Amino acid sequence: MLSGKQKRYLRSLAHHVDPIFQVGKGGVNEHLIRHINEAIEVRELIKITVLNNSGEDRQEVGAELSEKSGAELVQVIGKIVVLYKESRDNKKIELPR
Repeated sequence: MLSGKQKRYLRSLAHHVDPIFQVGKGGVNEHLIRHINEAIEVRELIKITVLNNSGEDRQEVGAELSEKSGAELVQVIGKIVVLYKESRDNKKIELPR
């Protein structure tokens, strides 16, 4: 569980990151989760865009992505979801205490 200070720090880092995945009308599926897990292991912090044609609530999509990938939900703002998960092999981000 991330503290408020840690979430603020991660949001500041995520500001300069481009979204690398999109959730469309197919919704959240196993294929997407597998790719998110691979990308988050390398990058630790990723952004995902929820397209208008997905038809789902963005907060719910963010919570579902977080739960299924085992990552922390940092932020859902507009149509962007930000996820963080500490990497086992490629640790780059040092969180404040």
